[in-house]
Amino acid sequence: MNKEYRPDWDQPIDSNPESAASSKPQVASNGVKQIVTIRLDVDMLEWFKTAGPGYQTRINQVLREHMDAQRNSQAE
Repeated sequence: MNKEYRPDWDQPIDSNPESAASSKPQVASNGVKQIVTIRLDVDMLEWFKTAGPGYQTRINQVLREHMDAQRNSQAE
């Protein structure tokens, strides 16, 4: 597998139009990832996998968006 290959759908989603001009991907401030074991519903995992390689990245993006939304709502 070519680890340098990054298809468009595997890139971070920027839902903020003001920062759309920035080409920087959304990453944690320190850029470090932690290997974890997580139990997910089978149908949900299969849904993420149907889009092809990069499903773990997509799951991480969804969780990050939820975390950011929660932080923003708590800050208001």
